[in-house]
Amino acid sequence: MNVYELISAFGAWFLDVVRSLGAFGRFFCRLCLNLRPSFTRFQATIKQLFFVGNYSLVIILVSGLFVGFVLGLQGDYVLSSYGSEQALGVLVALSLLRELGPVITALLFAGRAGTSLTAEIGLMNAGEQLSALEMMGVDPVRRILGPRFLACVIAMPILATLFSAVGIFGGWVVAVPMIGLDTGAFWAQMQSGVEVVQDIGNGLLKAFFFGIAVGAIALYQGYTARSTPEGVSNATTKTVVVSSLVVLGLDFILTAIMFTNG
Repeated sequence: MNVYELISAFGAWFLDVVRSLGAFGRFFCRLCLNLRPSFTRFQATIKQLFFVGNYSLVIILVSGLFVGFVLGLQGDYVLSSYGSEQALGVLVALSLLRELGPVITALLFAGRAGTSLTAEIGLMNAGEQLSALEMMGVDPVRRILGPRFLACVIAMPILATLFSAVGIFGGWVVAVPMIGLDTGAFWAQMQSGVEVVQDIGNGLLKAFFFGIAVGAIALYQGYTARSTPEGVSNATTKTVVVSSLVVLGLDFILTAIMFTNG
């Protein structure tokens, strides 16, 4: 491949990326503008909240527990080198509330609920159910996609909170019964080191933005999927890949804004 073909290939790839970003931007604006009925028809939103939230609950809780176990073991290994084992509680809490809770929850949510939403909307698109709604004068974005998007936005902070809570409990199990640290010191250090707004509030704000990103990407991939089994399969794969990259990129940006001094 000569230099001209390389430049041509790069230009075609760049134009394709810009075209995809523009199409997603239009879709996201349309989704947000048609979100109001999802608040008035809240029963449909609650149904979708059960679908995306309850079905993701088990993997979130189990993952949070084992992440707490690992943080407790690794944290004790590091802190014992400096004689600061009593600070294990605040280490576990801050790690979960600031970073691991929202990020891992979003990644698991994308793999469990995001792919389900993409497959569901993609199959509806392949079966021409969305086209049938448009023929009847019903906007599928308002009727079908809106409640699902709102459910993702609501579910993500709740699941992230549960993940962090179970993870902190897992850290306590390792720190107190297994290692033998004082339970009062564990909770006292955590209480004095964790701030409600700076740590808990910013962690929930991260989860809120992650819910917006994962929900919009999952619905967009399903809505634009090709009407074939292979197209739906590729869309679900793209949901996991793109959502994971966007969540990690957003986490860097939000962390730089929230927790960087100056």
